[in-house]
Amino acid sequence: MIVAVVGYSGKIDEPPVSEVADVSRELGRRLAEEGYKVITGGRDGVMELVSEAARNSGGTVIGVLPGREGEGYVNPYVDIPIYTSMDFHMRSHILIHSAEAVISIGGEIGTAIEILLSYASGKKLILFRGTGGWTDRFADVLIDGKYLDNRRTVEVLQAHSVEEIMKLLRG
Repeated sequence: MIVAVVGYSGKIDEPPVSEVADVSRELGRRLAEEGYKVITGGRDGVMELVSEAARNSGGTVIGVLPGREGEGYVNPYVDIPIYTSMDFHMRSHILIHSAEAVISIGGEIGTAIEILLSYASGKKLILFRGTGGWTDRFADVLIDGKYLDNRRTVEVLQAHSVEEIMKLLRG
């Protein structure tokens, strides 16, 4: 199974990324150990932390990147870079549609777009609660604690730990 992880971009040693560094690394490690392929936006922040841990644990990391090869930052833990020649928002379509499940950690507007794309596409979507950003904001407005709109396209799952996320992925 290919699992997308979306979340904060930015320097890994500065807030808000540094505040979710431990859980991001733990998630990357567990995904790899359980045989999941990891797909991210291939850049910095949560993407880099998850990628580093997944790769160091023997996993495969795919990065769906904006722009062309040689443009912008690509984290060094990406095994398979996919250069889309698109901007950040458009490349998110490829990222989400390439995954069977999506896990969200914190995040700003790009993550919000990826959460909405996941829901609209009917993907298994897991919000990692307590990580801040749009992940927690969306969790606070779910209809009946489960849906992003009245279409009830897919139940939005929530977890408060990496262990809970792994159980949801298996289930």
